[in-house]
Amino acid sequence: MFDPICWNADLIRRYDNAGPRYTSYPTATQFVDGIEPSDLVRALQLSSQAQSPLSLYVHIPFCANICYYCACNKVITKDRSRAEPYLQSLYREIELVSQHVDPAQEIQQLHFGGGTPTFLAHDQLRGLLDKLRAHFNLRLDDAGDYSIEIDPREADWATMGLLREIGFNRVSFGVQDLDPEVQRAVNRLQTLEQTQTVMDAARALQYRSINIDLIYGLPKQTRSGFARTVDAIIAMKPDRLSVFNYAHLPERFLPQRRIETADLPSPQDKLAMLEDTINQLMSAGYRYIGMDHFALPDDSLSSAQENGELQRNFQGYTTHGHCDLIGLGVSSISQVGDLFSQNTSDIKVYQHTLDSGKLATRRGLECHADDRLRRAVISQLICHSVLDFTAIEQRFGIVFVDYFADCLPVLEQMRRDGLIQLTDRKIRILPAGRLLARSICMVFDAYHALENDQRYSRII
Repeated sequence: MFDPICWNADLIRRYDNAGPRYTSYPTATQFVDGIEPSDLVRALQLSSQAQSPLSLYVHIPFCANICYYCACNKVITKDRSRAEPYLQSLYREIELVSQHVDPAQEIQQLHFGGGTPTFLAHDQLRGLLDKLRAHFNLRLDDAGDYSIEIDPREADWATMGLLREIGFNRVSFGVQDLDPEVQRAVNRLQTLEQTQTVMDAARALQYRSINIDLIYGLPKQTRSGFARTVDAIIAMKPDRLSVFNYAHLPERFLPQRRIETADLPSPQDKLAMLEDTINQLMSAGYRYIGMDHFALPDDSLSSAQENGELQRNFQGYTTHGHCDLIGLGVSSISQVGDLFSQNTSDIKVYQHTLDSGKLATRRGLECHADDRLRRAVISQLICHSVLDFTAIEQRFGIVFVDYFADCLPVLEQMRRDGLIQLTDRKIRILPAGRLLARSICMVFDAYHALENDQRYSRII
């Protein structure tokens, strides 16, 4: 599983299409209007009857400052008082949703995202966790995976201590780049010392896992400058790193219009940054998990991949993909059984709907048998780089080569190109194909042919 990555620039250029990240299948771009709160209630009731374990995602949309590269659902404001009415609506959603959850259903995974979750005051964070514990079965033994996204500019030792006290044991720090010129170009000034401070706090407070996010392809970035950032982060020794490709889509994301296209590195320089980063991280002992994610050998993601237990959900790679996922907050997504449902992305509509005593579900998708089959195929490839046809045939009652006959010519071309090993019983992604796993998965995506789709970022 932990084969080295074989860098092949020609293959990367040929297969570097735009495509989904497959945090779900079908992806959120397939969601349609018409999924109602009653659909979510029905799915939750079935989950309750099955006593399925649960994962909770809580979206806090507020940020005090805008980062020009950001494509998240967010509200930019320095008015901290705006958080209180939002929290009251969120509390109402917690109350409504929890009515359809069995108290015995354990919350194995909890994640706070945003936005900037630490936009909330300390008493608000404590109150929100108290509310969740009053209505859901959160673990008390620190054995669950309870994580939060942190902007180091919005946190200090006291913040990290509070978060650890109220139950968080995993943390992800947004860094992106340490070069001041790059930071000015994206309006995110953040010193190495700020990041080091919260890292030191997380270590001292015994958080189980620390992740750092980096982005390559930002304006003003250079190959040597980004290499210095990566070296500085390696010296901090986070347990995990996420190294994302910046997708410049100003026609979709208004803040990106403040980025000068002329300041962006060339495609060749972006490739060089990624190649350097992979070499630096591999030399430092990190394993490439997949999809821009790296982890130390003793991290739980590495262990799960080694044991064949790694999964994927809307939080990315996880060991809790078997849980039904309940999304809380504006724009949040739930995946409960065969139902995907998403709350409205309009914060005013979200608050008004919840304040009137109704769930804010607005869109989604009900999966059918073909979706479940293709999800299993894509999950195996993107998590484990290998697909056993026999296991799929036994699970879904199909003949693999017959069901996916239309995929075989493209797979055969990928075999000739050296991306995969293809036999009559198995697909294995080879070292030259590991960075291109999304392209390989796209072969099996009934909604997305192998073509450039501007709804998605490019793979590399």
